[in-house]
Amino acid sequence: MSPEMVKKCPECGGINLFWNKDKGEIICKDCGLVIEDKMVDFTQEWREFESDVSDSRRRTGAPMTYTQYDQGIGTEVGRKADLYQLGGKDKNKFFRLRKWQYRISTAIERNLKLALAELKRVSSFLKLPKSVEEESARIYTLAVQRGLVRGRSMESVVAGALYAACRRHEVPRTLDELSEASGIEKKEIGRTYRFVTRELGINILPSNPADYIARFASALKLSAETQSKSIEIIEKAQKEELTSGRGPTGIAAAGLYVAALINGEKKTQREVADVAGVTEVTIRNRYKELLDKLKLEKEIKKVKKKKK
Repeated sequence: MSPEMVKKCPECGGINLFWNKDKGEIICKDCGLVIEDKMVDFTQEWREFESDVSDSRRRTGAPMTYTQYDQGIGTEVGRKADLYQLGGKDKNKFFRLRKWQYRISTAIERNLKLALAELKRVSSFLKLPKSVEEESARIYTLAVQRGLVRGRSMESVVAGALYAACRRHEVPRTLDELSEASGIEKKEIGRTYRFVTRELGINILPSNPADYIARFASALKLSAETQSKSIEIIEKAQKEELTSGRGPTGIAAAGLYVAALINGEKKTQREVADVAGVTEVTIRNRYKELLDKLKLEKEIKKVKKKKK
């Protein structure tokens, strides 16, 4: 009830009324009398002790998600497993309805149905978090709606959307890893990624080599001290502008290799290169640049003297 519906205060006769929306009260500003008190209780009217009970009592459905072709708000004429349990006539009837439901679905819906299944498969292979999966599904859906998939393979656009989502959420995944998971060439994924992000106006910052350190160090079984030292080296390299124009994985691999040498942990360039997905030549070149510009030779020589 709004103040307009209550003409005056029954206590003092004043017309200076105030409606507190948060509390659901109409108050007289002159004498402070609460004229109406109709607070709406927005809390649930039942208590839950088990998850099964709460699911059965909850009146809302699952949240909307881009990882489903209908965003989780569509309907489907039964599942095949359920329909096979029906009798002869009913089974034929519902299978016919399912067939017509598929026929009347749009081309975009059919495309999304196949593409999002592929997206979930690649995401599972790469062990990506749900936030990245959701973001990549949103990017792919926008790409389909804008007609950006036309003339390109569905798998390449899915891989490009996943790579874009990884970059946006700062989840370190290389093009080589996406290529292995999706079966699409690395160059094709990169080309599609650049095209989709440009057309959709998605701004993505350059990858930070430090984001790859934890994963590479874990695979190489390096200590926490080596991880910290490699991040320190990379931060110094960034200040000296040694990272601009160079691949982040190569910088991360070289930083780890140098840090391992300083901390006396033996790792060959081949071992580091295999984990980082780069060549030994790349590590060697970045390694030389780091030694020359950051003057790290003295620290490595100290370790060698201690061993002797």
